[in-house]
Amino acid sequence: MGRIYLDSCIVIYLVEGTEEVRSILENRLNDPVLGDTEIVVSDLVRLETLVIPRRSGDTDLLDLFESFFLDPSVEIPEPTRTVFDRATEIRAKHLVPTPDALHLAFAIEGNCDEFWTNDRRLEKAADDLLRVILPVRSSG
Repeated sequence: MGRIYLDSCIVIYLVEGTEEVRSILENRLNDPVLGDTEIVVSDLVRLETLVIPRRSGDTDLLDLFESFFLDPSVEIPEPTRTVFDRATEIRAKHLVPTPDALHLAFAIEGNCDEFWTNDRRLEKAADDLLRVILPVRSSG
């Protein structure tokens, strides 16, 4: 069984990505080799993914994201002082932006095995405490 933290970009791909990208991610998440997979996100992911649909008034897209976060298979841990302390260490050592440091800290303190993102810069900041996986390649 593996615990996988999904960065905001991965949740966006899962909710509103092309059928091809959604299929790639869903197949990887359901890979029998991984066994039972636990999906972990944070309220920071929720914040980052809801801004654009809320700003544009896209209630259908907002509902799709909210449905994702309400799914019982998606764990959203509470922020703790330990998470923020870890984020402070990551930010100080690797100079990554605060949101990225927080994402990594949630994953590390949440005992995740993998951190799925599309941001290769976060590999070094993970300090070998979890595997950083880039499940889809960005076209940009």
